[in-house]
Amino acid sequence: MENLDKDKCIPAESRSQSSIPKQQERAANNSLENNMGETKAGTTTTTEDWSTLSQWIQCMCIVTFDLNLGQALEFIYPKEFMPSEQEVTNICYMAFPDSNSGCMGDTKFHMRLRMSPDTSRLQELQQFRCYNSDCPPVLKVDQSHYWGFVYFRQKRDANLPRGYFQKSFIIVTRLPFFNLFYEMLTQLAQKYFDEGEEVLIKACQQINSDWPQLQVGGTFNLPLFDQCYQILVPRASSRKAVQQNFGSESIEKLEKLERPISVKVIASVNEVELFHSLSFIVDHMYTLWELVLTAEPIVVVGTSPADCSHMVQTLVALIAPLEYCAEARPYFTIHDSEFKEFTRECGKIPPPLILGVTNPFFIKLLKDWPHMLRLVDNQLNMQKQQQIAIKNSRNTSSVTSLNSVGGLKTGNGNSTSLNGSNGEGSAPGLYTKYKPFLKKDKSLIKKVLLGLKTKRPEHVQTALLRRHLLELTQSFMIPLERYMASLMPLQKDISPFKSAPNANAFKLDDFLATLELSGPHLTSPLKGDWKGLYRRFYNSPNFRGWYESRHKELQLTLQDLQLQALSEANLEQWARDKQEVEIIDMILKLKQKLNLYNDKLSTESSSWIGSNGNTATTTRDQIRAQINCMKELLPNDLKNVVNI
Repeated sequence: MENLDKDKCIPAESRSQSSIPKQQERAANNSLENNMGETKAGTTTTTEDWSTLSQWIQCMCIVTFDLNLGQALEFIYPKEFMPSEQEVTNICYMAFPDSNSGCMGDTKFHMRLRMSPDTSRLQELQQFRCYNSDCPPVLKVDQSHYWGFVYFRQKRDANLPRGYFQKSFIIVTRLPFFNLFYEMLTQLAQKYFDEGEEVLIKACQQINSDWPQLQVGGTFNLPLFDQCYQILVPRASSRKAVQQNFGSESIEKLEKLERPISVKVIASVNEVELFHSLSFIVDHMYTLWELVLTAEPIVVVGTSPADCSHMVQTLVALIAPLEYCAEARPYFTIHDSEFKEFTRECGKIPPPLILGVTNPFFIKLLKDWPHMLRLVDNQLNMQKQQQIAIKNSRNTSSVTSLNSVGGLKTGNGNSTSLNGSNGEGSAPGLYTKYKPFLKKDKSLIKKVLLGLKTKRPEHVQTALLRRHLLELTQSFMIPLERYMASLMPLQKDISPFKSAPNANAFKLDDFLATLELSGPHLTSPLKGDWKGLYRRFYNSPNFRGWYESRHKELQLTLQDLQLQALSEANLEQWARDKQEVEIIDMILKLKQKLNLYNDKLSTESSSWIGSNGNTATTTRDQIRAQINCMKELLPNDLKNVVNI
């Protein structure tokens, strides 16, 4: 980009940046002192004063270009949630498009930021325990990362020393509610550029006072100035709960005001438009699905951070509802604090990572990465690529045989084309030597490409792709879920007087042996080497994340069953031939289990139904009754001991 520093195109470790974060923080603090119109002198606020706001967003901030500092933090609100020095540096550097992006006008994109380790924030994260225990995996709050939603504005201004106006409005949050925050971003950023920093202050105060507490399993009404967003946060578990309407009192208050309120219904808080990013490469969707499923390293190269961040999020969504457990960075620059960690020396195996970049320097730096996805430059080229995709679908029958523009680049000489040393290297498409395990569904591809011809609406194309990918992922996961369920010990092995048994170990060979009778070929039209794909998946972070989650669920279920058996056991009969010390030991064990059970109920809904028809609260009451029953069997002097 002609108006940005030329040295941004290469990593310059010699540039001294140690003073920049402190200068940026001082600049932000000075701005805050001058602009906190709502904070009266002599009063102080704490993070507790922002308890509702902190559940939805962390802060809002403004990043500008300073002639002396470069990209600098100009304003942040609330000041109580000032990021660490390293976080400020990352926010500032990723708030502007990197290198020669040519992003004139307004650009919206999102990024993922690693949180600095800080023990003072652990208490802050406790408020999300209940939410995370009930929400779907894709909506969970990440305990170690922030999401940043950026609205970047660049326009020519002859009155400025550099001849350009450059500034970014950023919403920092822990929630992956992409559709909600992009809507908020558009509304607030445009209002900020017209009215100034007061917009951030009023928006945060309104969110803190008018928005409901973050919960799962209901509809939220979220008023913001003259707009009201209506969203649904679904519940992940099968435990039934009554759907509620949160924030209705906020609507009633707003209806009393004179200004008109526009209600914006957001059908999904997180599902992106798949077809928007996949349209030029839909013929290779199944290869991308396998690469994401097995957590292969993929670098996404584009000219706009908006395109990169949307494509990275699309790739992660390909395997929904399975959680993507490897690292994914929608937008990444050479100045990110994890630059050295993610871009290892040549010859080393790249980490399981999806990286979205715009700086051409990455093409040479990551030339040894096995998979590179180059995006279409602009909308005009997008339409051209869609037409080429239709032609390719007619003339080819194999995924790996495509060598034209927009196709799958394979074979010898691949590394030179990735290096950008010839014309092919700059063409949009997927560059890889990966051989897919499964054959693509040609009928689905034809149906989607026919939609391109007939100008089928983008949201309809997306719905078609999402349903097909959902069925494909479910077909892949159902055999794994079925085998995992078989690892549960038998009911007869669960005794009220013994510790809960452990789930049996997962054995890959035993699982593969079950595929012939109950494999994915029974529910999916795709043919190919399913066992080979399972073996590759078994060694990926996605399998480890799924297995750890399911194994934990199995263990908790076994503990619940053992506790329910204990709550229903005839302990009075058991105690007839037992000594007093054994009865006291049983009381102490019951108390310990009751305390653990109470901790569990504090993070879950207490209305779920157990396997025997009892609710969680019923089981807890029965355990208390058992403790009282055991106490009655002891002499008075020992009763006082166990009451301590």
